[in-house]
Amino acid sequence: MAALASTPFSVLDLAPVATGSTVAEALRNSVDLARQVERLGYRRHWVAEHHNMPGIASSAPAVLIAHLASVTTTLRVGSGGVMLPNHQPLVVAEQFGMLEALHPGRIDLGIGRAPGTDQITAHALRRSFDPAADDLPVQLRELLAFFSGAVPRITAVPGAGNRPAIWLLGSSDFSARLAGELGLPFSFAHHFSAANTEPALELYRRSFRPSQWLDEPHTMVGVAVVCAETDEQARWLHGPAKLSFLRLRSGRPSTLPSPEEADAYGYSPDERAFVESWTSSHVVGSPAAVQEGLLELQERTAADELILTTNVYDHADRIRSYELIVEAAAAA
Repeated sequence: MAALASTPFSVLDLAPVATGSTVAEALRNSVDLARQVERLGYRRHWVAEHHNMPGIASSAPAVLIAHLASVTTTLRVGSGGVMLPNHQPLVVAEQFGMLEALHPGRIDLGIGRAPGTDQITAHALRRSFDPAADDLPVQLRELLAFFSGAVPRITAVPGAGNRPAIWLLGSSDFSARLAGELGLPFSFAHHFSAANTEPALELYRRSFRPSQWLDEPHTMVGVAVVCAETDEQARWLHGPAKLSFLRLRSGRPSTLPSPEEADAYGYSPDERAFVESWTSSHVVGSPAAVQEGLLELQERTAADELILTTNVYDHADRIRSYELIVEAAAAA
């Protein structure tokens, strides 16, 4: 149990938009969440980039990060992540260099490879459908060069000299290998790619080369968690995330439904099997059950940190989940 108690916890926030609420309310909830998890001792608060998804308000991470950092004092705030092929590296360097200049030592730039949306929206973001145009290694090296001031005749102001902590995010071996080769910390999306977690982490550690930023491998594992007073209550609160994911994968993205709407939905056998398979890696239950699940994951993966994402309908239930998790870890 001591290993879990000493493992830093962080938060991955999708700024969920609940059915019947508004985007503005979702963003206010993210601000409150940042304040609360700072109080609870969480290390990082990351926001994710998604587009054309009615139930996710965090489409512009840099803007939201600026606001979250301004209302906290010790919490590290960052992206989980910025989908680099959606952006020009120069612009990302300028934006996150400005964040680092404003909040020195508190900004994380998590870089992802996926579009974070559907193909039509990806095209609207000016992403090319030519695979060669989305060359993450080239873009990432260009981004690093802007931060170090190594691009001839172009200075990323204020990026040059104001480099945030850069992480590479992934759900496969591609980003794991790249993170290792560049000597960057690596965060793996266990919450939607559980079968690849251990192979990717092993590949990252095997591929790791010490860099000016990191002497040895450093890993963080993302996990979906819902913690409540009882197992039954946690399963009830988890229902909306299940139905929301089914709708997303069926091409019908929606706001986050209520537990009552999720409970009333008539799953077909195939839908039920699909959702149960997808959520099999989620840690859902009472404080004791969640403590056991997180401990097993940390010991199995040897993760240096865990980043937890909790998507439930009511904001108060989300805060309470993060409170119970910290209390359970401290008790361990």
